[in-house]
Amino acid sequence: MPTSPQRSRLAIYPGTFDPITNGHIDLVHRASPLFERLVVAVAESPSKGPGFSLEERIELARIALQDLPNVEVQGFSSLLAHFVEQTGAGVILRGLRAVSDFEYEFQLASMNRHLIPKAETLFLTPAEKYSFISSSLVREVARLGGDVSGFVHPVVQEALRRRWATPAA
Repeated sequence: MPTSPQRSRLAIYPGTFDPITNGHIDLVHRASPLFERLVVAVAESPSKGPGFSLEERIELARIALQDLPNVEVQGFSSLLAHFVEQTGAGVILRGLRAVSDFEYEFQLASMNRHLIPKAETLFLTPAEKYSFISSSLVREVARLGGDVSGFVHPVVQEALRRRWATPAA
């Protein structure tokens, strides 16, 4: 079943965004001109044990993306298929950093095609300078006191610093 023109004007970019990285931001900046509206959908994902609460991740993403008028950030705790149906989106945007991402993303896209036949999955790759960045790597570098300034928005860098600041003895 093809995507209707109305549905294809709205895209959903789902993820845990724990935290949002410059790779995510790059992808949103490049995708936003392609759609009337782009919703960055922050998944609650309690099974992943996120380092930041859903509310914190939503707020960090909103600040990092505030310069894009057609982009909004929403949290969700349901099955992605239900969220896509509720919003009426026709496109699910996914990022591919490396060939190693492809098999998993292909599986997700195939499952979503069965669950939400009215939505298409669109894959974008980040700029090469961001292709190695992942939220988990950024969290680990920050946790160990490394400099993550080249990988995240300044507000995210500060949130990471506060999260793993060592209390004074």
